[in-house]
Amino acid sequence: MAAVAPAPGPAQAGQGPEATPPPEATVQDTQDENQSKTKDDPEPPKPAPAAQSAKPAKGGQQPKADQPAGEKKLSGAELKKKAKEEKAARRAQAKAASGVAPQGPPGQQQGQDKGGKGVKPKQDAPSGSQSQRQAAKPVAAPAPPKETKPKVPVIFSHLSMAKRISLQQTDKDVDPRITLLGQQMAAFVVDDSTTRTQATLLAMKRVLAAYSTPQGTTFSRHFTAHVLNPQIDYLAACRPMCFSMGNAIRWLKLQISKVDIDLADFEAKRALSEAIDNYIRDKIDVAGPVIAEKTNALIKDKDTILTYGHHFLVERTLWLAKESGKDVNVIVIDDPFNPVGSEFAKRLRAYGFGKIKYSPNLGLLPDYLKLADLVLAGAEATFSNGAMYARAGTADVAMYAKNMNVKFVSLCETINYTERVSVDSLTYNEIDPEMCTEDGVRLLFDTVLPEHIHRTINEMGLSEPSSISGMLRKQEEQE
Repeated sequence: MAAVAPAPGPAQAGQGPEATPPPEATVQDTQDENQSKTKDDPEPPKPAPAAQSAKPAKGGQQPKADQPAGEKKLSGAELKKKAKEEKAARRAQAKAASGVAPQGPPGQQQGQDKGGKGVKPKQDAPSGSQSQRQAAKPVAAPAPPKETKPKVPVIFSHLSMAKRISLQQTDKDVDPRITLLGQQMAAFVVDDSTTRTQATLLAMKRVLAAYSTPQGTTFSRHFTAHVLNPQIDYLAACRPMCFSMGNAIRWLKLQISKVDIDLADFEAKRALSEAIDNYIRDKIDVAGPVIAEKTNALIKDKDTILTYGHHFLVERTLWLAKESGKDVNVIVIDDPFNPVGSEFAKRLRAYGFGKIKYSPNLGLLPDYLKLADLVLAGAEATFSNGAMYARAGTADVAMYAKNMNVKFVSLCETINYTERVSVDSLTYNEIDPEMCTEDGVRLLFDTVLPEHIHRTINEMGLSEPSSISGMLRKQEEQE
């Protein structure tokens, strides 16, 4: 057999075109050589015809039709990877033609994020697909505006004020009757302390009538915690509770705690309803006429009575004096911020009072006090130290009356007495919601010092301010 020429070395393989086999080599030798190469390195599968006739790649380079024999042949995995890259390039070209920014394969995109070489799209110029997705999203409804609370100076930050609560913010456990009453209190339709207390007890009576004890519970334990307390919290949120309301609610809770757990619902509700009626009769209905009678005893014929603003106890006393045949002159000094005295003066004139003087503010107070024989003023509450809690401006009237030796008499039911002590108008008070700014506020009430009060009249009789604490102790013992 003829000898075969040696194969070219590595240096020769990289130079020029592939060398042709020498003429001495026979066909049989060439076949033997190809069979030996096939055993050492199996021939990779031929690419699909579609891959061979692919379009130009991204760089615009045409793939070579015939690869040089010296170039390394690609394995199956490499060919598969190359086909994927060509397919991704065709997709990128199609997207670029439709106006959508191309997105590379996941591997390439991840590499750009990590390496930082890729150019990120600007946030203010989103791609077409992103803008379509954003346009498809429903536009969220604007959030309701938050309730802006009026700012209060720091010195008055401990005081509360009335506010109207919307139905959306009302607890589901609040009875509709209580909701209506709370709105009336917040709007000052139901204003003075005694009227608010009576309206609260009557509303609680209706809530009690509509109540049924759930199975597995008792009336006294369930009603207070799950029914009564939500009503009280709502009323206190609408407007701070007055002292008489606090006294009445404490009394009502005490009566509920005394109900026997074995007592039927209808019997317990009937007993409590009767107790509420008796409480209103003794503390409110009877107390007013008794106070008017005791105050009328201090009024003499031809006396001139000075009063500030309006209070129903003062009006009842003056009406009783007129009915008893006394000729009484009346001077009404009105509250400049809440002019309720003008209507009061009109009603007095309608009652038949001959001489009535009216002042819209405190400007003429010193001059009118020279004409007065007695000053009558209704109280919102009376503290245990004898101080009087009344309409703002009452303290000025009492102080002027004391300096001019005119007797100042306070009218107040015992339901409005409290065991608390006050010596100024900042400890207990309310802020006027209509006059509240960052620079200042207006307070609704005054605290009249006990040394400016001549007598305090309640349904139990006349007393000096210093004896109020003793009366409170007796009242607690009776209850």
